[in-house]
Amino acid sequence: MIKNNLFFEFFAPKLPYELIVAIPSSLLEDCTSLKEKTTKLGFISRAFAIFKVNEVIIYKDYRKTTNDTTLIKSILEYEETPQYLRKRMFPLKNELRFVGLLPPLRTPHHTLIKKYSEIPEITLREGVVIKSLGEYCIVDVGLDKHLRVKGRAKLGSRVTVLINKKTNRHLIVNSKDFDVYWGYKVNVFQGNLKELKEEIKADLVIATSKRGKSLWDVKVFEKLKHMLKNARKVLILFGAPKAGLFEICNVQRINVNELTEYILNFIPYQGTYTVRTEEAIFIVLAITNLLTYL
Repeated sequence: MIKNNLFFEFFAPKLPYELIVAIPSSLLEDCTSLKEKTTKLGFISRAFAIFKVNEVIIYKDYRKTTNDTTLIKSILEYEETPQYLRKRMFPLKNELRFVGLLPPLRTPHHTLIKKYSEIPEITLREGVVIKSLGEYCIVDVGLDKHLRVKGRAKLGSRVTVLINKKTNRHLIVNSKDFDVYWGYKVNVFQGNLKELKEEIKADLVIATSKRGKSLWDVKVFEKLKHMLKNARKVLILFGAPKAGLFEICNVQRINVNELTEYILNFIPYQGTYTVRTEEAIFIVLAITNLLTYL
């Protein structure tokens, strides 16, 4: 794995485990307009990037409520895509009407350098394949010239390119092979939460709920810290604005305790009657991040 921060504008090392966050299709049920929904998703995408989430899963909320799966996926993916690739990757459509309000993520793969002469001698960049030439591709990596890159990929597909200016030989690579945080992927899951847990096969599943055990209990705090230290894959489950995980699981005819023994209240003795989902995401990920490095 590459660990040299000279390869990037700044170096954000990966977490010691794969972090997956599951959010409901009803995530935006408390929003009344597309503009409000877009703004909320921009706030949430910042949380995912700051705390280095690897995958976001949108699960189906079976209650009779708003289903914004397509919109959530589109805007989160738009945010995660480097600015210089967005015109190629996202055609104009109504649901992206307010994306100009979204805050930039500025993750390592959201570089602002636009000239080939100014990039490091060896670096990674995201690109889009604009021509396939058998063993090689022509890739737009957002620079003042397109690159001839070794590797096979479909026309129009997004790829990660290892650029080597010393040899002028560039390769399509897997970003997972490098010790740097490289954004999140967004996927949709149509089954219930029990099926989601079985599909992910995480070492540690955390269910967030105000009805869970208080994280300020010393034994709970220390146990979670120990589990995070030893986990390879962590799944964190969030509820909806108008229904927590207990209510969502009840509709799905699932006992929350079947999902995990770690049903935790990350905000005991909260000063407000409710905590918004976007606020809970920031708080939970921040505390989880702290416990990971304690």
